[in-house]
Amino acid sequence: MPLIQNNAKPVRISNEYSFTEGPAADKDGNVYFTDQPNDKIIKWNATDNSFTVFKEPAGRANGLYFDHNGHLLAAADEKNELWRIDKNGNVDTLITTYKGKKLNGPNDIWVDLKGGIYFTDPYYQREYWSRTKADLTEKNVYYISPNTKEVSVIATGFVQPNGIIGTADGKTLYIADIGDKKIYSYAILEDGELSDRKLFTNMGSDGMTIDNKGNVYLTGKGVTVFNSEGKLLKNIPINENWTANITFGGKNQNILFITAMGAIYTLPMNVHGVRY
Repeated sequence: MPLIQNNAKPVRISNEYSFTEGPAADKDGNVYFTDQPNDKIIKWNATDNSFTVFKEPAGRANGLYFDHNGHLLAAADEKNELWRIDKNGNVDTLITTYKGKKLNGPNDIWVDLKGGIYFTDPYYQREYWSRTKADLTEKNVYYISPNTKEVSVIATGFVQPNGIIGTADGKTLYIADIGDKKIYSYAILEDGELSDRKLFTNMGSDGMTIDNKGNVYLTGKGVTVFNSEGKLLKNIPINENWTANITFGGKNQNILFITAMGAIYTLPMNVHGVRY
């Protein structure tokens, strides 16, 4: 069976934003995404295809992900923080420094089966920052324990870590090093530690997602799909200069929801997401 339903093509459903990023689906299939230059988190309603502002200002949020309690996690880039936002938009700041040094700028997020939070921390100089260099010399991936009490560096050795996604069984984590044009896979251990780093493919990615077949979706020049063995399956062209991020949304999680430049695209799929 082909990945895409009935030879469908991506459909642009909105083009009214400045730069769309960080899509994350809730349990009902609604997708929240960011318009970082305009400092907003937008909600796409999967039932009627409408858009509403969920939070503004939004800490210049970039990547988003829902935790197991239905709270929206946000890589709040304005002050280099990681936020947990409740359904009413109230913010709990989980982290802003590591060992007394300001984070580079949390970028993308994935939550494991126990509720532990992995996030990438590259450094992209922002015009709204007063600082001009990083406090931390390395650009690492961090892990916040399920009780949110402990923060640790969980993966190192990146030029610019960016997209991150894990498998539904919680056994494998994929991390994109967009600065080195590589994707790595890791085995996830019982305590959240990572081991067995392997090169998955020689291609970087901004955002990432995964489907119920274990296929990994990368972004940049359109959407590129690999199977779990690292074999190229398909490139899905998007008529924009850059495709930033991707997730599965809709009531049945079979709508590929794509953020690209100032636009949003959707594409009906024969596979579905594995978030819930």
